[in-house]
Amino acid sequence: MSSSNKLILVTGPTGYIGGRLIPKLLGDGYHVRVLTRDASRLQGHPWLEKVEVAEGDALNIPSLVAAMHGVSHAYYLIHGRQGGRISAERDLMGARNFARAAEESEIQHIIYLGELVDPTARLSPYLRARHETGYILRQGHVPVTEFRTGMVVGSGSVLFEMIRYLAEVQPILICPKWFFTKAQPTAIRDVLSYLVAALEEPKSAGQLFEIGGATQLSYAEMLLGYARQRGLRRWLIPTPVLAPHLSAYWIHMLTPITYNVISPLIEGLCLESLVSDDLARQMFPQIKPLDFQTAVLYALVKIEKGDIQTSWSDALVTSAGDVPPYEFALEEGMFLEKRQLLLNVPADAIFRAFSGIGGERGWMYMDWAWTIRGWLDKIIGGVGLRRGRRHPDEVRVGESLDFWRVEALEPGKSMRLRAEMKVPGDAWLDFQVRPQKNEKNLFIQIAYFAPRGLLGYLYWYAMWPFHRFIFGGMIRGLAARAREISGL
Repeated sequence: MSSSNKLILVTGPTGYIGGRLIPKLLGDGYHVRVLTRDASRLQGHPWLEKVEVAEGDALNIPSLVAAMHGVSHAYYLIHGRQGGRISAERDLMGARNFARAAEESEIQHIIYLGELVDPTARLSPYLRARHETGYILRQGHVPVTEFRTGMVVGSGSVLFEMIRYLAEVQPILICPKWFFTKAQPTAIRDVLSYLVAALEEPKSAGQLFEIGGATQLSYAEMLLGYARQRGLRRWLIPTPVLAPHLSAYWIHMLTPITYNVISPLIEGLCLESLVSDDLARQMFPQIKPLDFQTAVLYALVKIEKGDIQTSWSDALVTSAGDVPPYEFALEEGMFLEKRQLLLNVPADAIFRAFSGIGGERGWMYMDWAWTIRGWLDKIIGGVGLRRGRRHPDEVRVGESLDFWRVEALEPGKSMRLRAEMKVPGDAWLDFQVRPQKNEKNLFIQIAYFAPRGLLGYLYWYAMWPFHRFIFGGMIRGLAARAREISGL
């Protein structure tokens, strides 16, 4: 069967690997269907119009069977929230359901990307589940190709971002013992090459492949290698302790990566992840894995070009007429602070202004206050402010924007952010632009807060005086930026 006749199902399309695999498959001429729990999260991806979209959940077998109709090959790239026994059990249940649905749908081949870990070692529930998922998939009647890899190096990958931030901001690092554990990091382009090559190699079905890059080195050597690439001098002070949890918290505080994400990675770094056989190179001799230094160079070029496909956010005018510049309300138990300005600025410029907020550009007013809030959030275990944004101007539904998540986006019209910082309740920040008469546009900014218990109400009223300054300055700053964008 030629690639033009194959329908390929890709799960996890919003993930780091899945989001990069899809355009590669399309470029090679495959027809692609993606499985997602929420199709709205795919908005903004350049490949969206070229794929079929099926909504479903790995915990719902009928939805999986429907998504697999007519599919010849399926990629299983699903895993839940990192850390915790409950999440691990859900992952294993999802794998059982997927294998069963694949049998019912008579799929020819499943391809799974797992973790390169020693199964005899003492593993966390998350890492154990990543390993056992492949075993569960192979127990079904559909042939499975399983690739196992350790650290993945690429722009936006967790490992690369951890290296980048530590090397860029820390001239001297006190290094726990896990810094010196050997690993074999794999370039993202090599991971994708293996995943696609398995489609065209029938002998790969039913096989388990360990894949890795061309170099074996410790995390300390990776960090120093990155520093050399950037022309930085860094000094490492070794210590004899592993301290994985303390290390995870330390990296959580110094980088944009949250504790729940970095903790399983460090657990993996405490164990050697080296390729023990060369079966992958024998089966796929056309793939020549990159060494670590070359992988870093490619990642840096991508970042400098702003080409990161997937990754780990006016004064009050009297001419507004009947448009009130500020409104405070309590509706259905939810606090609402609404600000609006009537601007003689094109709607597209206003949209570009508010959709480009956050990251290096900041929050338009009192950025020092946002920085303090981010550090406080980090201290109590939140995501903090330093996740930044994937692209300085582009934004997609579902991606992170500092300590917000883009929950909804209507290009040229609106954007809604949901707070992911630690707060006693649920919070949103909503931006809208609405056309008015005389070629003017109404710019609306609304902060919502749904308090949780008495602490939620106390938090809101304690923060409200600060919000008056910060959110008021924000809308004025965004209006000024919109004028700058439009050249007015």
